[in-house]
Amino acid sequence: MNEQTPIRILLVDDHDMVRSGLAVFLLAYDDFILVGEAVNGQDALEKCAELQPDVVLMDLMMPVMDGITAIRLIRERFQEIQVIALTSFSEEKLVETSLEAGAIGYLFKNVSVAELAAAIRAARAGLPTLAPEATRVLIRKATQPFTLGQDLTVREQEVLKLLVEGCSNPEVAERLSVSLSTVKTHVSHILEKLGVNSRLEAVTLAIRHKLVS
Repeated sequence: MNEQTPIRILLVDDHDMVRSGLAVFLLAYDDFILVGEAVNGQDALEKCAELQPDVVLMDLMMPVMDGITAIRLIRERFQEIQVIALTSFSEEKLVETSLEAGAIGYLFKNVSVAELAAAIRAARAGLPTLAPEATRVLIRKATQPFTLGQDLTVREQEVLKLLVEGCSNPEVAERLSVSLSTVKTHVSHILEKLGVNSRLEAVTLAIRHKLVS
């Protein structure tokens, strides 16, 4: 791709004020084009298919479909699109699962304008950008032994907790205000990460190892 071609950007955040502020920021740069906005992960998937952005700025905690699930699905379906997690949260689990899902960057919403602009350009070039806190999380992970369930996302932990409580997929979908297909995806990821073949095995393992509280 020609380096002079403007970078096509999609904003994903459920807060109107955040999207408005980011949109104003993008207008200040001649090499950025805001091609669209999305209010949740499902909306982001649809906009990626329609608009084909180069870089997505993705919030993580959203209704309908969370950002981490959206990152994973975007990277599976549109490998040419890069995603930067842009969040207010520094929890170790969120950092790990965002990067494992395929995010090329992890930044906080208090990042400076210059740093965000540099991260967007780096992402389009296929280069990662991590906030210092995110880098420290990766260093800690590299020096700590793996424990069962540590790679479950926050949303997957919520789903697992509801499974332990005996909820069916439709009941989980209703409790978390997400689609049934999203719940099925979460359950599939939970089974894969726990190394089991059924919901019953996952629940038994969760209880035995106290994976949910």
